[in-house]
Amino acid sequence: MVSTLAVQLNGQARTLEGVGDPSPLEAVIGALELKSDRVAVELNGEIVRRSTWAETQVRGGDRLEIVHFVGGGSPQPQPATGN
Repeated sequence: MVSTLAVQLNGQARTLEGVGDPSPLEAVIGALELKSDRVAVELNGEIVRRSTWAETQVRGGDRLEIVHFVGGGSPQPQPATGN
């Protein structure tokens, strides 16, 4: 039998396979194949510090909001020239 965990992820119902109920938040991030150094996580309305992911348990029905940071940006603006 495959373990699953049903949560609300960014406002949508999602069932994760391979993680049980409950599971540590770091296991949930791994199951989502996200890079842990590039995400911020809110669990049931509370921001979770990365240093506590291993001991923070995610249970069925929990609400997760995950923001994924993307590198890059726009080039430096050019200085205005007077006419």
